Amino acid sequence: MTQNPPPAPVLRGAPATNGHLSGAPMHVRGTTAFPIGQELLRNPTLNKGTAFTEEERDALGLRGLLPARVDTQDLQVLRVMDNVRSKTTDLEQYNYLIGLQDRNQTLFYRVLMDNLTELMPIIYTPTIGLACQEYGHIFRRSRGIYISDRDRGSIAKVLANWPVDDVRVIVVTDGERILGLGDLGANGMGIPVGKLSLYTACAGVAPSLCLPVMLDVGTDNQALLDDPLYLGLPHRRLRGAEYDAFFDEFMVAVRDRFPGVLVQLEDFGNANAFRLLEKYEDNACVFNDDIQGTAAVSLAGLYSAIRAIGGRLSDQTIVLYGAGEAAAGICGLISHAMQHEGLSESDARARLWMMDSKGLVVKSRSGLAHHKLPYAHDHAPLLDLLSVVKDLKPTAIVGASSQTGAFTPEVIQIMAANNDRPIIFSLSNPTSQSECTAEEAYTHSNGKAVFASGSPFPNVTYDGQVLHPGQANNAYIFPGVGLGTIVSRAKHVTKEMFYVAARTLADEVCDADLALGRIFPSLERIREVSLKIAIAVARVAFDTGLATIPEPEDLGSTIAAAVYKPEYHSYV
Repeated sequence: MTQNPPPAPVLRGAPATNGHLSGAPMHVRGTTAFPIGQELLRNPTLNKGTAFTEEERDALGLRGLLPARVDTQDLQVLRVMDNVRSKTTDLEQYNYLIGLQDRNQTLFYRVLMDNLTELMPIIYTPTIGLACQEYGHIFRRSRGIYISDRDRGSIAKVLANWPVDDVRVIVVTDGERILGLGDLGANGMGIPVGKLSLYTACAGVAPSLCLPVMLDVGTDNQALLDDPLYLGLPHRRLRGAEYDAFFDEFMVAVRDRFPGVLVQLEDFGNANAFRLLEKYEDNACVFNDDIQGTAAVSLAGLYSAIRAIGGRLSDQTIVLYGAGEAAAGICGLISHAMQHEGLSESDARARLWMMDSKGLVVKSRSGLAHHKLPYAHDHAPLLDLLSVVKDLKPTAIVGASSQTGAFTPEVIQIMAANNDRPIIFSLSNPTSQSECTAEEAYTHSNGKAVFASGSPFPNVTYDGQVLHPGQANNAYIFPGVGLGTIVSRAKHVTKEMFYVAARTLADEVCDADLALGRIFPSLERIREVSLKIAIAVARVAFDTGLATIPEPEDLGSTIAAAVYKPEYHSYV
């Protein structure tokens, strides 16, 4: 602890005045100048819409430009939700909410925070998958920064165009593996935009501190190449040394433009995802949510499931159905957690098995990717999941394959026959890619399954009991990890940080949750949970010497006092 702690980290952000026309009339309050009239109404970070007061309307040239009645923000929220609920499809709801974000950012976040359980499936998974597929067709207003392979040699100049100097977190994708939908190219920009919305809604990181970035390096999706409304460059993907040089230039430019910024890698293809994380995790503040965030929320779910059924994590035998980014991350973090319980690394890995498109990953198989090798064990080849479940008798199966229906009734029945309470996690997103539904898991296990999914499923009534399926949503993890990293100004994001995030999340599941079949806390508590995760992550940074600022005397109070709140500022 420091004797004289530094000032609270500035996480709230300030009302941005960027975007006004050069020479346009301005209103000055203290040392801050604001645009007036129509220009103010067109600025989403400053606009209050019908909530501008009578005094503000006079001072800011708004008289007559708005309906005469002055609304409270509460009334505006009521009007927005009335509009949202009147839409007939999820995509229409998404478009309406993004339109609100483009018009009135403060109101957007107030609405989202007040209605997170209802709106998270709209603003993020599963609807975001459809929004990305249709992105070029529903595009209305650009958000964030697009950097294309045409900008090679000039990426620093492109980043200089971003009007905010104090950026603390970047979410970046090249769109090659969007959820379980594959290569969506520049349409994948919906993912960084959506993720950063959750940084604000779930952890209170101010929108002004967040920057979504799309690296447009082409697409190998022929349907997009043939689509005249596709927003990206219509050529095949940049690969090999040229891609690496492009990404290196991006990372150098980012760290020069925004020193100490956290860079979250999102939805890169398997080959690039592993390689880029390994290259940068020890010399930059970088993490990959598909690998590490998914691992942490899965580990938290396993801890909660084991509380419900009894035993220890290190007693489990776990089969990962899928062997890509998510599966590798999950195995790595579970192994780390088992070692915390006293197992050696080799013994921990021996309890973890992977399956890929060719069947069980075993040592005798040649040509295995390097991330599969630690989990390639001595065993006869098995080609299908049913054979694996019969032979290995796992206590848990975790789906990370994007193979719809892979957890067949027969697989679930065998899991239930071998275990009093089988753990069945069907994590692939969006809902259409899920390995099984909640109803299938409960029905075919005779109500015995401890179930979680990546996208939300409705409650299931089985044998007179209402069961509440858990959603292993990365939003429980990455906003809190990001907040803790930002607050501590950590130099790196480590495996231990994700481990403590998982433990913290699991500890927030109460006995009442478990009695309902719920293995994650209610989404209504996600801001509270994110704050606790941020504190735990920041403490790791301070304790391990990764923080670059002195530790405040009361870390929790410091973070809580600094987070963003969607409240209107007064202009007079």
